[in-house]
Amino acid sequence: MKLYLFNIANFKVDGGAMFGVIPKALWSRVYPADPNNLIVLTLRSLIAEIEGHVLLVDTGWGDKQDEKFFRHVHLHNGEGLLNGLAARGFSPESITDVVLTHLHADHCGGCVRNKTDGTGYELVFPRATYHVSRVQWEWAVKNNLREEDAFLEENILPILDSGRLNLIDDESFFLKDFSLRMCFGHTPGLMIPVIRYKGKTIVYTGDLIPTTAHIPLIWNMSYDIESLKTIEEKKRILTEALENGYIFVFQHDEHVECCTLEMTPRGIRAGRKFSFAELENI
Repeated sequence: MKLYLFNIANFKVDGGAMFGVIPKALWSRVYPADPNNLIVLTLRSLIAEIEGHVLLVDTGWGDKQDEKFFRHVHLHNGEGLLNGLAARGFSPESITDVVLTHLHADHCGGCVRNKTDGTGYELVFPRATYHVSRVQWEWAVKNNLREEDAFLEENILPILDSGRLNLIDDESFFLKDFSLRMCFGHTPGLMIPVIRYKGKTIVYTGDLIPTTAHIPLIWNMSYDIESLKTIEEKKRILTEALENGYIFVFQHDEHVECCTLEMTPRGIRAGRKFSFAELENI
């Protein structure tokens, strides 16, 4: 197996929304905001070469929507989705599988683009199978008032229409050494990849634990549909990870790509922080 990590783009969100009930006086000490109370997040994507497959985990915002849509997320920096893939030797046609942790726009928007002739949409990765949990798919297409701005039809329905959608029903080993954990607090059917790599176990924490600042059990996003479930799910994976020496890889933390865990008087916290490139030396 080979793993690659790259940042598609940075974007900004309201700091208060990212930390829910935690007062700004606390969260801003560990994740500073700008004068408009906005914090910078990354949109990292993971590539895994395994057993003849090339897996891409999440695809960022994409570029289908107009300038007005993107103005409020302040996209900046990063490599871009296709440029990031190309820099690591991959073309859109070489991707065999796209694993979508969930269907919020910042995680799946890059799967679909506008056709050049303006007649509709097409898949960015034409040969790939697109994997989503069945629970998340059914939840997203039904939609709801809390998440209607996150579940966009133009990001989702063209995948179904293409015939390349695969719905995952339960936790299992997706491929050798690459398994998926189901979570329900952030949004029902969120999938968290757990990967065995070069003698280490890596948890790609996604939106369950988006940054190191979200490791404390009650430091959670206001975007979570069921916060108590998020707390239970975090406690379970944090305890397992601490006991077994897992490494966390963060999708959204601007400051930290990876960390170990350690027990402190305040509970489980980030231990050593390091870049993905340093992973083999940990």
